[in-house]
Amino acid sequence: MMTSPISERLDEDEEFYRRMLAAFAADLRVATPGIIQEFDPATQTVTVQTAIREKIIDEQLVTHWFEIPLLLDVPIVIPRAGGFALTLPIVPGDECLVVFADRCIDAWFSSGGVQNQIESRRHELSDGFAIIGVWSQPRVLAGYASDAAQLRSDDGSVAITLGAGSIDIDAPIVRINGTPITP
Repeated sequence: MMTSPISERLDEDEEFYRRMLAAFAADLRVATPGIIQEFDPATQTVTVQTAIREKIIDEQLVTHWFEIPLLLDVPIVIPRAGGFALTLPIVPGDECLVVFADRCIDAWFSSGGVQNQIESRRHELSDGFAIIGVWSQPRVLAGYASDAAQLRSDDGSVAITLGAGSIDIDAPIVRINGTPITP
């Protein structure tokens, strides 16, 4: 009785596991760039079109590209902590990064706090968070301040710059509201 050499048998196993992992990875969602289609300031959620098409090879080995359906009611991620938040005027066309949660977020999202999973899904399109502020190369900021912190408009015409030993405010109109303190 003749058997195949162990190296050939290992190659077969390796190919089996490679295909199994490839099939698993094909359905795994982790993160993808997206383009904001709509922003709801009341719920602070966005509708997102993913910016990368899916590649599917059919039974005849023909490649097809298709767009993932719109992601609806995606919670936004902005800097927020300690009772303060940095809000941004999110508009259609803004780019973002959608990160998909390990578990179903429905109960937590609607009720807050620690919740049980409603469904046992993982890395699903319906469990994404939109991280605002990611952008592609055609949208890089001109005049990026590499030596100071800035809160600025994309075109740089309005900016608050915190540099070494100075704070500069550049804007056509500057309003400061508050109650004057008298010594």
